[in-house]
Amino acid sequence: MSIRSPLSRARGLGSAKDGVQHWWVQRVSAVALVPLVIWFMYSVAGMSDAPYLEFVSWVRQPWVTVLLVLFIGTTLYHSALGLQVVLEDYVSGEFKKIASIIAVKLACAVLAVAAIFAVLKIAFGSI
Repeated sequence: MSIRSPLSRARGLGSAKDGVQHWWVQRVSAVALVPLVIWFMYSVAGMSDAPYLEFVSWVRQPWVTVLLVLFIGTTLYHSALGLQVVLEDYVSGEFKKIASIIAVKLACAVLAVAAIFAVLKIAFGSI
């Protein structure tokens, strides 16, 4: 039996003060992805038989380029947030947990930069 008070036992073990923000950002990104995913799936389905040059001219339309960049950025940001929650819940050991979260965030950032660069290269390219 401990003689410590409940407040004393709880001190230092409470919220890190960013859980609610993380939850809200993940929900907002999910809501933003709904129309983006619908648009992307509809557009890709419509371009399934299109030749390469028609696809390139489609990507070069300014609104398509903007929507593709938003889709890529939002998808990878939402993925990083979701994977962070999974890693926090299921990886044991503080070092492995932090290393895994850093690796996932770095991988998502690299993929986002590469994909956005590819879209912009097509949009502003010479072919």
